[in-house]
Amino acid sequence: MIVIDGTDYIFGRLASKIAKKALEGEEIHLINAEKIVIKGDPQVLSHKYLERRRYKNKANPENSPKWPKVPHMLVKRMIRGMLPWRTARGKEAYRRILVYTENPKKLTATDFESEKYDGIARHMTISGLCKKLGYQG
Repeated sequence: MIVIDGTDYIFGRLASKIAKKALEGEEIHLINAEKIVIKGDPQVLSHKYLERRRYKNKANPENSPKWPKVPHMLVKRMIRGMLPWRTARGKEAYRRILVYTENPKKLTATDFESEKYDGIARHMTISGLCKKLGYQG
């Protein structure tokens, strides 16, 4: 079991490594998911994810992609995009990833080999993005 504290990690690099570890058979617990950083212009990022939430399948709206507003669910959904979701192997890997806001089970994080945010580039946290999407929590 690997426990990762997501505070100040760059999302894309962290998510790709989490997906790879899950495909290798590791169980992953990601805590403090709302503090993960997405690099880029905040206005462009919020517009991009708002457009994803608005997309509807006109033939059958129930088949439209689901994009949550809640931070831990949004992070898990974005990690799912890095897995081979339609195969049994990908679905098993997805079940091995557990994402939490804050640290509800008082887990102790281990060191993880991913890049942290340097504080220079324009960025947005997952919690800031979720607030722009309409999350009230």
